[in-house]
Amino acid sequence: MALHFSKEEFSNRKRNVLKSMKEQNLNALLMFKQESMYWLTGYDTFGFVFFQSLILRDDGEITLLTRAPDLRQAQNTSNIKNIKVWEDKEGSAPSDILKEILIDLNLKGKNIGIEYDSYGLTGKNTLKLNISLKGFGNLLDKSELISYLRVIKSDEEIVYVKKAAELADNALDAVWKTAKAGVNEGKILAEMQKVVFEGGGDYPANDYIIGSGHNALLCRYQSEKRILDQEDQLSIEWAGTYKHYHSAMFRTIPIGKAHKNHFKMYDACADALTNCETKLIQGNKVGDVFDVHAKVLDSHGYKNSRMNACGYSLGSTFAPNWMDVPPMIFTGNPLIIKPGMVFFMHMILMDSEAQLAMNLGETYLVTETGNERLGKQKLDLVVL
Repeated sequence: MALHFSKEEFSNRKRNVLKSMKEQNLNALLMFKQESMYWLTGYDTFGFVFFQSLILRDDGEITLLTRAPDLRQAQNTSNIKNIKVWEDKEGSAPSDILKEILIDLNLKGKNIGIEYDSYGLTGKNTLKLNISLKGFGNLLDKSELISYLRVIKSDEEIVYVKKAAELADNALDAVWKTAKAGVNEGKILAEMQKVVFEGGGDYPANDYIIGSGHNALLCRYQSEKRILDQEDQLSIEWAGTYKHYHSAMFRTIPIGKAHKNHFKMYDACADALTNCETKLIQGNKVGDVFDVHAKVLDSHGYKNSRMNACGYSLGSTFAPNWMDVPPMIFTGNPLIIKPGMVFFMHMILMDSEAQLAMNLGETYLVTETGNERLGKQKLDLVVL
């Protein structure tokens, strides 16, 4: 069995969920987030693209409803003992099968929390689920119950986060060795992912973001692969990933020669990141971090080039993205920062008029005495 955490770790997690359920007067929690299932039981799959649910009753009993391809997946990767399989066939109604399981668990008429805000529960399946459970019990949206428990990382989790950071550093080394005029972006991506896999890492929960020239101003992956010009700009956002834990980084790298405004934009990003570091400490609010980011970049004259968020929590996530939200770093976020939280802070500037980009991003672990930048690479503006 490929469990990545100790029995004590899983017991502590389950105990904390049950405590939170009791505080919120829940008799059961229906999980549809793959992150929740992985964190609570070790269950590791991309089978959440089909209907499946992990049921936790208030007495601690756990039941998984899934498809046949994930039966052995659950047996091999998790500590789940009770696994029910719904059959693929015309007219199959897994939400009705879930209802029958809930009846067997004596949950009719009870308070049932549901992770509605989940990539593992599509809008269509939500409609079917609500029809199946209409009048069954008191259905409550508890999408964030486990999410907020997962925000603070345990010592065992931090080991994996730091390994992910090491892999992210190795990927940046690969960029510096590979990127130069005449090189295709696809070659750069291949070398980055190669060192992550060779280091024992995983696929990231979303695509690496890479763009040069006009695409350096994009914050999402797209499929065009350019060959770098003699003078160019290359933006890359990536994450080292280990046991599904992520540590992300972001850089814009001038190729051949940096534009004079690249240096000004870099100075603004570095100034903002330094100031954000001073705010990312226990006792402050998450929104405080964004506000100092905005204040610094605006003072450099980049109000129209910055984003309206400057980072987010990272942890063990599955496709389609590595953003482990909530929480996200934007203005007004009241969440109090605590030791054990892990945040990716990105300083992003996109000057559409001049067609220039500058990005600087690093992952941080909040500690008792401040924070620790997990990446160990230099923050300098590197021109290749």
